[in-house]
This record gives sequence, C-alpha cells and structure tokens, in this order.
Amino acid sequence: MDEQHYDVLIIGAGVSGIGMACHLTKSCPHKRFAILERRQSLGGTWDLFRYPGIRSDSDMFTFGYKFQPWSGGKVLADGASIKQYLTKTAQEKGVDKHIHYGLAVKEANWSSEDKCWRLVAENAETGERETWTANFLVGCTGYYDYDQGYKPDFPGEADFKGQIVHPQHWPEHLDYTGKKVVVIGSGATAITLVPTMAEDAAHVTMLQRSPSYLMPLPSTDKVTLAMQKVLPAKLSYKLTRSRNLFISRQLYKHSRKSPKAMRRFFLWIVKRQLNGQADMRHFTPDYNPWDQRLCVVKDGDLFKAIKAGKAAIKTDHIERFTETGIRLKSGEEIPADIIIPATGLNLQMLGGIKPTVDGREVVLKEKVLYKSVMVEGVPNAGMIFGYINNPWTLKVDIASEYLCRLLNHMDSNGYQVAVPRDHENSRGEETVMGALDSGYIRRAEDSLPRQGTHGPWLAVQDYQRDIEVLCSQAVEDGYLEFA
Repeated sequence: MDEQHYDVLIIGAGVSGIGMACHLTKSCPHKRFAILERRQSLGGTWDLFRYPGIRSDSDMFTFGYKFQPWSGGKVLADGASIKQYLTKTAQEKGVDKHIHYGLAVKEANWSSEDKCWRLVAENAETGERETWTANFLVGCTGYYDYDQGYKPDFPGEADFKGQIVHPQHWPEHLDYTGKKVVVIGSGATAITLVPTMAEDAAHVTMLQRSPSYLMPLPSTDKVTLAMQKVLPAKLSYKLTRSRNLFISRQLYKHSRKSPKAMRRFFLWIVKRQLNGQADMRHFTPDYNPWDQRLCVVKDGDLFKAIKAGKAAIKTDHIERFTETGIRLKSGEEIPADIIIPATGLNLQMLGGIKPTVDGREVVLKEKVLYKSVMVEGVPNAGMIFGYINNPWTLKVDIASEYLCRLLNHMDSNGYQVAVPRDHENSRGEETVMGALDSGYIRRAEDSLPRQGTHGPWLAVQDYQRDIEVLCSQAVEDGYLEFA
C-alpha cells in the first residue's frame, strides 16, 4: 500500500469539503492538504441527485459561501447551477488541484504514539487499497447514506406492473410524458418533483401520510437584481445575505416562541395561494412549525399545478400496491404508471466510516460534540455539520474558520495534539439535530452523536451565537486539552 502524508486530510468534496479547503488555502497557506472524494466529480449532493426539478431548498444568497458571492437574482437555484458554482469556487481558489477522486475511505485510525491519523482508502478503478496519513482530519461527508435512500417495504410491491423509481437513483432517460405518476411523500423532494413532473405527465398525485408546512418563495429576487446594477457585487451580496438571514432567523425564532400564531400565519399564506381550489386538510400539519423542516414552494408552482388540475394531494395510508397503482386504507385506489417513493434519506455519519482511537472504535451515539465541530475524546479531528434551521453553508463557513484558528493556534504554541474533554459529563439526551422531529432523524437516533446540556457541548442552531463561539472566543477555554 502506498503511504502519503499531509498536514490535513479532508474527506468529501461537496459543499462542506470545498468550503473547508478554501478556508485552509486562505488562513493556513503553509498547510499541505488533500481532499479524498469517493465519487468521480465534486459537488456531493449536487452531483448525486438528478431527479426533475432538483434545486436548493434554501435561498442562494445565504446558501452561498460568504467569501464567494452568488451572482444573478436566482433565489432558488437548480442543482446544475449549484454544482457549477461549487466548481467555479474550487477552481478560482485553487482547491480543485487537491482533490483525489474515486477514493472511498474505509478506515480512519488515530495513533497516539505516532500523533497522526492513518486512513485506508479503496481506489474505485483498481480496487486496490491506499494508505494516507495526516496530522489532522476533517470529515465533510454530509449526514446521509449516498448509496441507499430510505424506502419502506410496501405490501404488494412485487405486484405492481409499472415502474418504481427512488429519487436518489433516478434513471437518466426516464420518460414520464403522458404517464400517471404517484409521488409518495410530503418533504422537500416531493414538493419539488410534483409540479415539475406535472408539466409533462398526464397527472401527478402527491400521496402523504401527513402534511408539511409550506412556504411559497419567488425564484428571482428583483430587489437584489436592482442593487447589483448600482452597487459593487460584494456589497450587494452582503446586504442581500444579511436581509435574508434576518428574515429566516425571525421566522424560526417566532415559530419556537409563538407556534400557534405562526401556524395561523403559514396556513393563511397557503389558503391565499390555493384560493379555495383545494381542501386545506391536505395542507394542515398536526405538529407545530419547525418541529420539522419548512418546505419551500418555488414561485408557488405546486399550488399552480393543483389549481390547474395537473396535480392533486391525497392524505391517507397505503394498504398495498396493486397491479395498476396503490390502494389506500380508505378503499380508494390511485392509478399509476410510475410510483416514486420520495420517502426520505437514511442518515449516516462520516460516510459510514467507523473511526478508532488507539484501536478502540468511536461510538458516536455515546459522544457529545464540542462546539458542534469536534467529537469529545477524539484527537485532531473536525466534523463539518451544517444547520437544520438555516442554510447548511452558514455553518460550513464558521466551522471551517474555527478549525483554521485551531490549527494556527497549535502551530504558534508548538502543540501537536488537541482533544476536547467533557470532564463535567454534560451529555444530554437530545441528538445534534436538536428537537427536530422528522422521520429520518427519528430513525437514526441510535447512530447520531449527542449534544450536552450546557457550554460548548450545547448545539443551539443559532448562527449569531455560533459566530461568537467559533470565531471570537479564545481557542484555549479549559475544554480543549493540548499536548
């Protein structure tokens, strides 16, 4: 096995990995680093998903990196545009030259004796295993299983004569023109798929067990386009970003503080969009706003498709698949040529890698996260984990800044090792996802790291607070142990 040593190894060349690498290039230019990516292209999520209408569920002025302005007026961008943005960013910052593709990391082992990480990666082309070593490791793998999405076993599935297509494995040339389509689910993927497919399909039915909160959002920001004509690009981007951050913070804050009032507000918006042409019970969740993620409807396209008769929503439980469609527990049968189970993701930490420290496996569910960036008891390792109530990239930026501060602090003081220690045994019951109650989080509770009850072990999902904690507070705080 070949052995290659670096100061920093980054696992994953998606939004988090590219962001971390860009911050390293700027703040730690003396560090030798590499990015190991299992796929043959950068982009992560935006390279994997190819289903019709794939787009951001966050506005691009806050989803974009703070150091790389998102140009144009698109608020919600399609997947190809986001991948293009990531590619351009990587090329302009010179980090694309540091990416090694087709390498699936199988092992990550820390040696206290050698004071370094030893990674074993499998080369997709040759099948051979390579050894990579590093002083510091950063996991940027996202939080779900790239190989397999979540799909329940539906009774009678084998009887169905049509096609069953999971969004995570979309066929390149699937023809649904003039076909009857049923999309199972009520999350962001279903909300995107239904109106997009309704443009060419004979009819699309969104079949849900329970509704989600929906918020229409224009795809183009006319105010930003006007600002871009008279202001420098960076200033226009900063102003738009600050405004959108303020709005999203207020929505989340008021949803947690006054859930009944915000529930009335969200339902009022939907009712106005539908204009009496659909039953509001299909749009009225049985939980409070932000107990699960809010789903964005681009330009109100879902509501338009429903009003045009091109799409419909059914709220019911599946009894079984039949030869020609789906029979519901109410007795109704929905005819279908294509069924799409947009039933969610399988969560997976660190891309399925099970790291060890001196031969002992790190069991994440038994660990708390330090400042939501490092794992208690794990030396010289960071984990970029984005927000659930804000665009993922906001956390990528400040977490990357923190890790660069830490690396420079270690160099300045002659430290070789940094490890967070929870001497107060502050481990709580909540996962790092907080109080979010989505199905994919409940299914993964036994594999997610925990958050603590106070101090740097508490994950509060608050961007303004995290800026202070990660970018301003002293690196040496009594919780990080250096050697």
